[in-house]
Amino acid sequence: MKSYCIKTDNKKIIKYLLNEISKFKIPDIYYCNKSFKIYENVILHYKENNVEKFNNIIADLIVKTIIKFYQETIIKRIINVNYFYFDIFERKIILQNCSELIKQENEKIRETLFLEIKKYILEKRNIVLEGVANFRTNEYIKILDNIVDLSVNQYIIEKEYKEFINLLKIYINSTEPKTDMLHLIYINGESILLDKEKNIIKIDQNINSAKYLSDITFSSNDIALNTLLSLLPRKIEIHIINNEDEFINTLKLIFENRISICNSCNICKTYKTIKEINCKIK
Repeated sequence: MKSYCIKTDNKKIIKYLLNEISKFKIPDIYYCNKSFKIYENVILHYKENNVEKFNNIIADLIVKTIIKFYQETIIKRIINVNYFYFDIFERKIILQNCSELIKQENEKIRETLFLEIKKYILEKRNIVLEGVANFRTNEYIKILDNIVDLSVNQYIIEKEYKEFINLLKIYINSTEPKTDMLHLIYINGESILLDKEKNIIKIDQNINSAKYLSDITFSSNDIALNTLLSLLPRKIEIHIINNEDEFINTLKLIFENRISICNSCNICKTYKTIKEINCKIK
C-alpha cells in the first residue's frame, strides 16, 4: 500500500483538497482528514500496485492547489521585492499584465511545476504545501519571475506610448491647423496622403529629421505620421482599403475628433479596384 500526506494550516485549502479528491473516479484510493498540533493533514492511501498512476494523481492535485492558492501570492512577492519603486496602482497594472501572460504560458507553467512536484513526492512521503510552493519549486518560480519581467516591460512601453500620445495631443491642440483637409488612403499597411483636391502629397522621407516622433515605432507609417503632424490638418478622412490596425488606432488617439473613417466612397472604390488588379497580376 502506498500512502501520502498533504499538510497545510489553511482550512480553505483543506476543503478544496477534500472536494477534489472526492471527485476521483479511481477505486482503491482512500483518504481522511486529521488535525495535528500545527497542520491539518489530508492523508491518501492507495491499495493497488500502479504506484506511478497514484504519484501522478497526487502530483496533479498538488499542482492545481499551488496554482490556485499560491501562484498570485508568489507573483505579488516578486513584484514587491524586485519592483518596489512602482506605486501601488502601477503594481496592480503589472499584476494584471501577468495574468494575461500566464494564460499564454499556462501549459508550460503546469508542466514545469508538475515535474518538480513529482520529483518531490518520489523523495518524500509528505508535503508541506506552503514551504514547497515557495522554496522547492525553483524552475516554476523562474518562469513566474520571467513573466513578471515581461509584464513590467509591457507596462513601461504602454506608459511611454500614452505619454507620447498625450505629448502629441498637446502639440496639436496648441497649434493652429495649417490645412483644412487631408485624405489618408490606408492599403496593405501603407499610407498614401491626398490633399483636399485628391492630389497625392509627397511625404517627408527623411525620418531622421522628424521632430515629433519618439522611440516608439509605428512600422513604415512613421513618415506618414510625421507628415500629418507637419501639415496639421483640421480634418483627416481615412479611407480603409483593408482593415484597421494599430497605426489607425494610434491616429485616432492623436487626432481624436479630426478623424473620420470611410470605406465606401469613390476614393475607396478606386483603390480597392487597384488592389484587386495588383493581386491578379501577382
